[in-house]
Amino acid sequence: MKANLEQRNLISKYRLRYWEVAEKVGISDSRLSVWLRTPLSDERKARVTKAIEELTKQTTE
Repeated sequence: MKANLEQRNLISKYRLRYWEVAEKVGISDSRLSVWLRTPLSDERKARVTKAIEELTKQTTE
């Protein structure tokens, strides 16, 4: 089973690109890929989830 399946599923569900989420978090897209390979710390998980939420609000407005 892949790590961080919840975040991966949200990105896929809302048809976001990993680079968009990474940009919103303030990291490179390759760094986000590295983060998602192993379980995220609570702080990183919150940052990624917040970025996804903000991007989905932008697309629905």
